[in-house]
Amino acid sequence: MSQPVPLSGVRPATVGRDRALLVGGVVAGPIFAGSALLQAITRDGFDVRRHPVSVLSTGELGWIQIATFLATGVLCMAAAGALRRSAGTGSVWPPRLLALYGLGLVGAGIFSADPADGFPAGTPRGAGQISWHGGLHFLVAAVAFVSLIAATVVVGRRAARRGARGRAGYSLATGAFFAVAWVALIVPPAPAVMVAFGLAVTAGWLWVSVTFARAASGRVD
Repeated sequence: MSQPVPLSGVRPATVGRDRALLVGGVVAGPIFAGSALLQAITRDGFDVRRHPVSVLSTGELGWIQIATFLATGVLCMAAAGALRRSAGTGSVWPPRLLALYGLGLVGAGIFSADPADGFPAGTPRGAGQISWHGGLHFLVAAVAFVSLIAATVVVGRRAARRGARGRAGYSLATGAFFAVAWVALIVPPAPAVMVAFGLAVTAGWLWVSVTFARAASGRVD
């Protein structure tokens, strides 16, 4: 069996199964973003200025977004487990928080959002009624969002203590952007706010991919 080769200044990369799981975490973000983008430009009635990605889980083709939530959530949870093993006892909270993020995504797939504001095509404009599964969708999404924001803060603070200013600034800026964009959705959002939130979700996934990529290359946050 092959053995990891120690590198100066970094922890040896996890090999075998854990490396593959970390790579799965890296590609989860592009899978999510690619699926959402393809659906956004092809599904009738969807408008990024009015609709969050979650409503793509409604309608006849809603299974595509549901599968996207489930697949990327499982990939994220599996990668978080590999991250925990590669980090040892020195950094327990980032893997836990990223596992919760993945669990929230799985929950978002299980409890689908409700049709809203003209989507799917034929749905009345406006917020519409919130079903029990729509309410649970919001709850598990909140768990995912809080976990991701907390993970960026934990990693950012650890990086700052090590003097890694670039990593610290990137992590904290990503978390701040996501938090502000999410909070802005509390009031009836303007089109610019909806677009900003979509960009924040993409930025969050990029941070997740970078975090897992660093671990796969032997660097532990």
